[in-house]
Amino acid sequence: MTVRPILIHPDPRLKKKAEPVTDFNDALRVLSEDMLETMYAAPGIGLAAPQIGVMKRILVMDCIKDEDAPKQPMVLINPEITWASDDQNTYEEGCLSIPDQFADVVRPSEVEVTWTNLEGDQQQQKFDGLWATCVQHEIDHLDGKLFIDYIGPLKRQMITRKMQKLKREMARG
Repeated sequence: MTVRPILIHPDPRLKKKAEPVTDFNDALRVLSEDMLETMYAAPGIGLAAPQIGVMKRILVMDCIKDEDAPKQPMVLINPEITWASDDQNTYEEGCLSIPDQFADVVRPSEVEVTWTNLEGDQQQQKFDGLWATCVQHEIDHLDGKLFIDYIGPLKRQMITRKMQKLKREMARG
């Protein structure tokens, strides 16, 4: 397993729609293992393939934050929200592609998602709480949308400028 570099906003790949996964093979398994390893190392609770420069509709997540609790890694391939509650939740969201920046985002408090697992089998599950927020955030990545797209233009510009500065500093080493 390999920890892969995470793209930092602004990067044009983060604004592109990812392509559906059609090949369920060993390369996909390796990708999902690398994504989980990258997410845990960051540390984060979710990661979408475009965040590591792979333009495929695959995401990983594990919203168990308790160190003593067993991990619950999930791999969702070609996920789709099939139902969303009218009830809304506000969470302070962050993103591994936008480090150390947070903003309140309002989303449906519950969603039902269908996806394919690594074996190519259809799955369906209802998510609530942090899991619901996380799966919506990661599916947004697959559609080229970032959490800062939900906030006002001034705050979004301020965060984007901070990320540009961070990328310049990282490039200088």
